[in-house]
Amino acid sequence: MADLHQRPIGATANLGRTGYPHVRSETGGTIDIVTGVSEPGFNPLDLLLASLAACMSMSARIAAREMGLNDRLSGVSAKVSGEKAKEGPSRFQSLTVVFRFEGGLDSAEQLKVAHRAEQVCTVSNTLAIKPDIVLDPA
Repeated sequence: MADLHQRPIGATANLGRTGYPHVRSETGGTIDIVTGVSEPGFNPLDLLLASLAACMSMSARIAAREMGLNDRLSGVSAKVSGEKAKEGPSRFQSLTVVFRFEGGLDSAEQLKVAHRAEQVCTVSNTLAIKPDIVLDPA
């Protein structure tokens, strides 16, 4: 059996006295955060929504393969939007995932794939609970 290696996960955000955060992944990917209304790029909320969108699209492909439908799926997109809570702490109240399937899946198959994708997706599973956040000021 081949040795399986796990991909390192995690991110570090660095922020000076002024400006925006610069984020680096454990694998060396980088992204600069923006918060200006007209500035192109990602803000922290966009990154959360992007994580869910990417995970759900990949999970849909996995689900289609599990169901034996992969030969009729030529592509999938997941568009995620969020509605912020009107009261209480700053957070999303709801998230909406809109799938677009390319290929020959009928509407019933698309719905089954979408539901299975939600079960498979690590990001949706994490958002479904309130994970512990451990703070270490060291």
